[in-house]
Order: sequence, then C-alpha cells, then structure tokens
Amino acid sequence: MEPAADTHPQTRAATLPDRHLHQPGQPAPDLPGTATAPGYAGTFPGRADQVGQVRREIAAHLAGCPAAHDIVLIASELAANAIIHTQSRGGTFTVRCLASPGQARIEVEDLGGPWRPRNPDGRPHGLDIIAALTGPDQWGTETTGTGGRIVWARLTW
Repeated sequence: MEPAADTHPQTRAATLPDRHLHQPGQPAPDLPGTATAPGYAGTFPGRADQVGQVRREIAAHLAGCPAAHDIVLIASELAANAIIHTQSRGGTFTVRCLASPGQARIEVEDLGGPWRPRNPDGRPHGLDIIAALTGPDQWGTETTGTGGRIVWARLTW
C-alpha cells in the first residue's frame, strides 16, 4: 500500500535527500551534550497519528539496544507533548536520537509556546514517568533561538 501524500517524509522514499535519517559515520546534527556518533533525526507533522510513526522509527533505529523499549516510551511521550501542548500542533516537530555503548539521548524539538505548570492531582504524568525512567537530572528542557523548545532525556545502562 502506498503512503498518503501528507505522511512523514521518511516513509515516502529513499529518493529524498538525507535530511531525516543519518548514515553511519556521520554525526546527527544539533545533539547538545552528546558524543559525536551516528544518530537519527526526523521531522514530523504535528498530528496525533504521527506519535505511532515516531515510535516505529525510533524502535527501528534502536534495534538491539537494551534500553530501546524505555527510549521508545520516552520518545512517544515527548512527541505527544509537542503535539498537545505546543505550537507544533498543526505545524511540525523534530525528534533526534543518539545511542552509544551504555547510553542514549532522545530529544524532541517543538515550536514552543507557554510552559504551563500542571496542577497537582496526585497521579503521575508523562514527564514524571520520564523522570522515573531516567533518574534525577537526566532530562530537561532548553529553549531554541527561534522560540522553540527542546525537551531531552538521557538513559544509561
């Protein structure tokens, strides 16, 4: 079955320029705080149906990684947050992942918007789950020069 014309460019064809999946031996761009190594980067439409695509692509990139399931869960949560809570809804967001022996970093760059502290309701939320998986000080946010935001997480094993 042929993908729809408006689906994520990574799924359409290998004839596109290499701007989403980076080849072995080439560093993934803009991964602050990581060593230079082959990585993944993909830009997705800001629609709910793209969260599943993020999960599939990160899982494929991390095939054989002992922490792949946790990283895919984190990527899913960060992608959903970009779509639900930022100006990326209806726009785009970018996912980057870099794995090296014993560690991986996943990040989602969105188009920004106001950061709203949640009201305490006694139940865990997505970022609480990320903090539980990564441990203290192993996730955070950064602002971009264009008003966007990068939310990142690092796992070690």
